[in-house]
Amino acid sequence: MNRTEELARLLSSLQAQTYASFRVLIADQNEDDRLHSLLDEFGSLELIRVRSSPGLSRARNAALTRIDADVIAFPDDDCLFPADLLQRVASRFASDETLAGMTGRSESAAGESSASWRRDPAILTEANVWNRAISFTIFLRAKAVAATGGFDEELGLGAGGPWTSGEEIDYLVRAIRKGFRIEYDPDLIVVHDVPALPAGALREIGARDGASVGYILRKHGYPLRRVALMLARPIGGALVAVLRKDTTRARFHLATLRGRLLGYRNAAQPGL
Repeated sequence: MNRTEELARLLSSLQAQTYASFRVLIADQNEDDRLHSLLDEFGSLELIRVRSSPGLSRARNAALTRIDADVIAFPDDDCLFPADLLQRVASRFASDETLAGMTGRSESAAGESSASWRRDPAILTEANVWNRAISFTIFLRAKAVAATGGFDEELGLGAGGPWTSGEEIDYLVRAIRKGFRIEYDPDLIVVHDVPALPAGALREIGARDGASVGYILRKHGYPLRRVALMLARPIGGALVAVLRKDTTRARFHLATLRGRLLGYRNAAQPGL
């Protein structure tokens, strides 16, 4: 939505894939036809444009109605797939028919990765999914997607409420609860740069992401021990930042804490 250069870079990375048996559904949230000429430049790819009203989860749901594939991925328009990524994913699924999904890790173009990403392979659970998945590193078999259904349109950018992220964590929790085995492979890398943010924007992201975490904790009826742990983490982060005299990070962690409390208080109760 409202950008083209990033999408062009993604499509260029898809053109360079060593595995070629895929197609790309573009969920177009623009009111104009700005993507029309751009998509014409990538005639070697099988591209399908799907119109969608604004909102990340709404856009993904619009695309899911057109799925005809064995495995589905959810790349952001501003990420890049390394040339061998789809070949590695296809080979892993082909080698294990019981595997329902995979997630990988995000790195910048310079090879940097947030310290929050775990570096140990794991089977995803409700408890460990929080730092082992992000939307553009998720690959799921079609049967898992069909059983899990659409994304929660109360979550994700453009949702209209205070919890405008976390839709992919919510989705994976739902898939895990249906019994699907999803692996986290930290060596499966998707390139995605995160720009440096001013202090005010960083606090806004902390509040936004925190609210989404609280929403998910309450929606899925996480045990109080897990809720307490998720509330304690930003408190610990704030204390460490204060000791380091880093007021920017301290305010970020406090905004995250306030967001988690807000999301938990205001999310629908389990079963409602």
